[in-house]
Amino acid sequence: MSESRGKFDLTTGSILQKLVMVAVPIMGTQFMLMTYNLVDMFWLGRLGSGAVAAAGAAGMYMWLANGLMMMGRMGAEIGCSQNFGRGDMEKALQFSQNAFILSLSLGLFAMTTIIVFRIPLVRYFGIEDMSVASDAVEYLMLVALGMPFQYTTGVISGTFNGSGNSRISFFGNSIGLLVNVIMDPLLIFTFNMGVAGAALATVFAQFSVMAFLAYSIKRGKTRPFTNYRFFRKPDFAVLRQIFKWSIPISMESMFYAFLSMTVTKFIAEFGYQAMAASRIGGQIESLSWLIGGGYGSAVTAFVGQNYGAGKWKRIRDGYRSSLFAMVCWGAIVSLILYFGGKFIFMMFIAENEVIEIGIIYAQTIALAQIPANVAVVPSGTFKGIGQTIKPSIVTVSYNVLRVVLAYFLARTSLGLTGIFYAYTITSVLGNTALFIWYFLSSRKHPKIDESTNPQVCGNI
Repeated sequence: MSESRGKFDLTTGSILQKLVMVAVPIMGTQFMLMTYNLVDMFWLGRLGSGAVAAAGAAGMYMWLANGLMMMGRMGAEIGCSQNFGRGDMEKALQFSQNAFILSLSLGLFAMTTIIVFRIPLVRYFGIEDMSVASDAVEYLMLVALGMPFQYTTGVISGTFNGSGNSRISFFGNSIGLLVNVIMDPLLIFTFNMGVAGAALATVFAQFSVMAFLAYSIKRGKTRPFTNYRFFRKPDFAVLRQIFKWSIPISMESMFYAFLSMTVTKFIAEFGYQAMAASRIGGQIESLSWLIGGGYGSAVTAFVGQNYGAGKWKRIRDGYRSSLFAMVCWGAIVSLILYFGGKFIFMMFIAENEVIEIGIIYAQTIALAQIPANVAVVPSGTFKGIGQTIKPSIVTVSYNVLRVVLAYFLARTSLGLTGIFYAYTITSVLGNTALFIWYFLSSRKHPKIDESTNPQVCGNI
């Protein structure tokens, strides 16, 4: 175990090498998650834009529920990374195990709530086509069954990421993707289950990932702890610290999802074809924010360990290297979306009306990709040192502005295009503000490494 711990220690060695070691598997994992959704969109697109719109409406609630999942995941990721940096393995284990209990409870709660209230939840979007609305209700009910698997998977992934070993999550999600690729066409077409088949394929994939990660944390050769228990007596002091870190992130995610649902409701006023285009476009754009977000998780783990070790110079150097990497990635995605939007949409849908809307969507949001990707670096750094409130304030603020702007622009001559402009304008403003806030905050950080470990998070 000591050899494994040294290999994944992020407080020593080449900064770029260690960042890449953690970031590449996490970005690969995020790419897998994106591909899950794209596989669903590919096969559902063969059923028509109605099926895509139904899955898209239900998927908004999955996104909303992911905010609760972030509580356990971020509690494990921050708690483990900081305590690994301090060399306190017992404390890191306590954070992971308490986060697991918390996530399992929240996953069961979210599953039950969605299943019970699935019909009024779908009605919120005001979908006029009864067939599309019915499919959305069925999809929502079935995909909710996988939420306990998804929530507990998040904690184990956060634990491995915090330890510096992000490869395990990548391997687990690779298995899940394979299951999804096989099950999607089998259930949708061979068993003629349609939208319900896509939902069940997702659940089977999520269970596969959870089973692999559960085995890895208990028996795997590179597991960070020798004795991991899934069920233990809760430590309320540890849970309080988890809540302190993760509630801002969780509320940010849920509020972001709710506001996006509100904007989606505006889009639905232009017909389910517009909803389908928005759904496909959002999945294509996830090439940017899932990969960028994955790198942001690597930054959180890197900063968390070095914060625990009091190595501020290493944090500053890692921050600068990460900024350069994300500028490059944002530029690449911008070019792909702007010049390749039509070709990409044609891969998923054959309806010309949806494709034309999709081209406008892709070219508009292409302009926001560089600031959106750059922002994951200050956001991940804030989280690594335990200051989770700051990025949450910025994210919530610019998403409130997005709803207001989308509402008014949609009622001008721009119509649907105005909503897409609202996405871009608010993303550029908000992410630029976060970058500036971290720049100002970082001037208060120690200029030299600390000889003793800092106190637990957030006092700088």
